[in-house]
Amino acid sequence: MEQMNWIHVHDESAFIHSVMEHQDTLLSIAYSYLRNRQDALEAIQEMTCRAWIKRRSLNNEKAFKSWIIRILIYVCIDEQRRRKRTIPQPDERLEKNIPASWMISAQDNRIAMQSLLLKIKPKYRHVLLLKYYNDMTLTGIASILGKPEGTIKTWQHKGLEQLRKLMKNRRDWHDN
Repeated sequence: MEQMNWIHVHDESAFIHSVMEHQDTLLSIAYSYLRNRQDALEAIQEMTCRAWIKRRSLNNEKAFKSWIIRILIYVCIDEQRRRKRTIPQPDERLEKNIPASWMISAQDNRIAMQSLLLKIKPKYRHVLLLKYYNDMTLTGIASILGKPEGTIKTWQHKGLEQLRKLMKNRRDWHDN
């Protein structure tokens, strides 16, 4: 297999420069998954290390951006799993005693949406996060996830369907 000529095996600075060209997109994606700037920056750092270690597995220079975004998504998923193991989940019985009128601020709505997104099947959630939180096209998402665009459209549709059901259930619950 022919080595990439654009990222030399020992040229770490060229590699870092290639990653930095996409720093705004990477930060936006990591933040949409982790909801914390410091954690997002750490995820980008971890992604950069993983990508450097695996750099020889990338065969096409044009796929670099999709490749590092895919690695970043996996890093963010790993962090979400780690959080689930270490951070106790709120007791739902306590949440049921909170009046609906307390849950009206924009910040609360963002938190509520984030918690609803966590309940959606992961492959659908990835599409929704990349599409609606990061303004990516379905073609770009298909490239990043390595799936046909038709599959991504289906996942988007199913993800939105799950989200609508969850939101309806939430409204019904708060109206009672």
